[in-house]
Amino acid sequence: MMKKRIRNAAVIGSGIMGTGIAAQLANAGFDVLLLDIVPRELTEAEKAKGLTLQDKEVRNRIASENLQKALKAKPALFYHKKFAERITVGNTEDDMPRIKDYDWIIEVVPERLDIKKSVFDQVEKYRSPGSFVSSNTSGIPIRLMAANRSEDFRKHFLGTHFFNPVRYLRLLEIIPTKDTLPEVVDFFMEFGDKYLGKTTVLAKDTPAFIANRIGVYGIMDIFHLMKPLGLTVEEVDKLTGPVMGRPKSATFRTADIVGLDTLAHVATGLYENAPGDEKRELFKLPGFVQEMLQRKWLGDKTGQGFYKKIKKDGKKEILVLDLDTMDYRPKKKVSFPTLEAAKQEDDLRRRFKILVKGKDKAGEFYRKTLSGLFSYASHRIPEIADAVYQIDDAMRAGFGWELGPFEIWDAIGVEKALEIMGAEGEKPAPWVTEMIDKGHKSFYKIDKGTKYYYDITEKDYLPVPGQDKYIFLDNLRPTNTVWSNDDAAIIDLGDGILNVEFRSKMNTLGSGVIEAINRGIELAEAKYDGLVIGNQGPQFSVGANLMLVLMLALEQEWDELELAVRTFQQTVMRVRYSDIPVVVAPHGMTFGGGCELTMHADKVVAAAETYIGLVEFGVGLIPAGGGTKETVLRISDQYVKGDVEVNRYQEGFLNIGMAKVATSAHEAFDLGYLVKGRDVVVLNKDRQIAVAKRHARQMADDGYTRPLKRKDIRVLGQEILGMFQVGTDSMVAGNYISDYDRHIANKLAHVMAGGELSGPSYVTEDYLLDLEREAFLSLLGERKTLERIKHMLDTGKPLRN
Repeated sequence: MMKKRIRNAAVIGSGIMGTGIAAQLANAGFDVLLLDIVPRELTEAEKAKGLTLQDKEVRNRIASENLQKALKAKPALFYHKKFAERITVGNTEDDMPRIKDYDWIIEVVPERLDIKKSVFDQVEKYRSPGSFVSSNTSGIPIRLMAANRSEDFRKHFLGTHFFNPVRYLRLLEIIPTKDTLPEVVDFFMEFGDKYLGKTTVLAKDTPAFIANRIGVYGIMDIFHLMKPLGLTVEEVDKLTGPVMGRPKSATFRTADIVGLDTLAHVATGLYENAPGDEKRELFKLPGFVQEMLQRKWLGDKTGQGFYKKIKKDGKKEILVLDLDTMDYRPKKKVSFPTLEAAKQEDDLRRRFKILVKGKDKAGEFYRKTLSGLFSYASHRIPEIADAVYQIDDAMRAGFGWELGPFEIWDAIGVEKALEIMGAEGEKPAPWVTEMIDKGHKSFYKIDKGTKYYYDITEKDYLPVPGQDKYIFLDNLRPTNTVWSNDDAAIIDLGDGILNVEFRSKMNTLGSGVIEAINRGIELAEAKYDGLVIGNQGPQFSVGANLMLVLMLALEQEWDELELAVRTFQQTVMRVRYSDIPVVVAPHGMTFGGGCELTMHADKVVAAAETYIGLVEFGVGLIPAGGGTKETVLRISDQYVKGDVEVNRYQEGFLNIGMAKVATSAHEAFDLGYLVKGRDVVVLNKDRQIAVAKRHARQMADDGYTRPLKRKDIRVLGQEILGMFQVGTDSMVAGNYISDYDRHIANKLAHVMAGGELSGPSYVTEDYLLDLEREAFLSLLGERKTLERIKHMLDTGKPLRN
């Protein structure tokens, strides 16, 4: 590995991609210089201030304004707004000499070779020898940009293709030229993964590289196929979304988000620049796309594309484009027997077998599109990538697919898929047939915890590179499962550390998961040294199984409900007070009980993309799995004699009462869900379990001892309770909350104040747990809370009744 570090970076170009890259570098802790061109005219506001074109404020305006837009972007580009302070803005005329002090210079200017070459002329003039230079181009050949540059420039130059939005799409394609030093390539493969949280994929300098080549093929194939099959826009989006393990935006909504002009640009570029592509004709734009481009129906950027939002009778309505009439109409409900059958199967790999067996139009769609995808992806090796895992990694990280093409192919069965392909007139690349003839029946296999892929050069299986940096539970599960039930598994991570993995739907915390946590602690205390609670599903946990809670409440099974709440409280306290270190590794949605479980860990190793909060208020309840207790405990721990502690109680009260969710792990520190100086944040989710294991091992090696139960939690009694109640009354008077919101808030206030205590007192954890459990159960007995729970289950949105 090259002994080189990146301490800072200069980003040239402050458009959407430039600010996105700058923001992610700032998120990772780097100082960033963000440059753009100098404006040629003053704005009216600048004229009113008496500024001239020579003033720095004017000359830096483009980069400054784009940085401000990035700060306001939704979803947020920064993990925390204060991270934007790591970015310094400037302009390409005055500040280009400053790049001599920067370790990495990234070009993110418009997709024109002449503009990029002009930028690199300036970069060549001012950069320091040995500094890295890269382009974020999505399609211009990297070799053309490197041509005629100095030897040192060419050795340190490569393509670094990020995907938009940079924070959320994890793919970073690394595209070297023939002159790029191998150690520079290795460095960026490691740097993007470890420091930027990216899935780095080594790509070849071919049109559109890997992900866009495969992804745009898939979209164009659907564009050409849907009319012959008689499918509508909303039907295709239903067929190509979550049921296939793909984002909700599916096909046409994705096109609207990306912009139809952008998609058309890539497709046209592929048609023009990939003359040898066997599917080249598919990259021709169909008639309806051409007409939409003429009408400027480009998607979100122009207010309408395949979908259009309107207001009707004061309510928002989404219309869909009818591709036969080119008129907008209301969306129709989509229903196919194949989809109904697939909904019954939670396992995505098994679900694909159901999809391709369908006897209806949906089944035909899946057989045709997947056959084409398998053929196309197999023919791209070794053209765009040398190995199947590179294509699968690119599609998962760049397009948000849960499974890449070859993983889907394995899920259906390679030989079964070949039968389907034959019936659809699609042929695989010759190396696939050769693989089958040699007796190899899959593209991947797992042996003793290691994942192998079929290599077309070696004509045998090789380990997927880089696995030593990660722990993938899928690879360990077949051989290292110590105990399991339907909802969870306990897996031996090695080195004396166990892992409890949730596998329930959305990783809800039902009885099976609770049993696994307790069993995991028992086993770890008896035979191991530590425990990690983590999984690698899309979400860590959305909390309690609300449907079960609602059913028990409707049936007035109060004893069973009381036992369930008490058991969960005892479980989180077991996490806190055991004989071994327990590390919790949250990621994605970590709501309600998932947050409470996290708050009781000895240490938290959180993925940067952790959306964590105590959200029970949204369904008419208060946190009762130790969340309210732990909030009060953490406020109490900040008490210093003479301090105005009421303010902190109000903050905690509002966090719960407004169901505040941190939009990153870094924000979670501010909201009190994570502890500064103790808990850590990992940018790359793939590294999370390995890092959590390392921390558990270290805590055990350092001599972990069970903490003592707390009896010193300071509560303020009637003093704070009265203040809370005055606050909720004023919010009702101002129409900010409903009467029932006030009722729930007063229940919360009662717990946080310490119940009926007249003044400041010190109480135990068990005392507060009893109070929060009592409040929770009493709210479950109220009609309006049950209405809120049902509304959330039916719509996914909170009800304010």
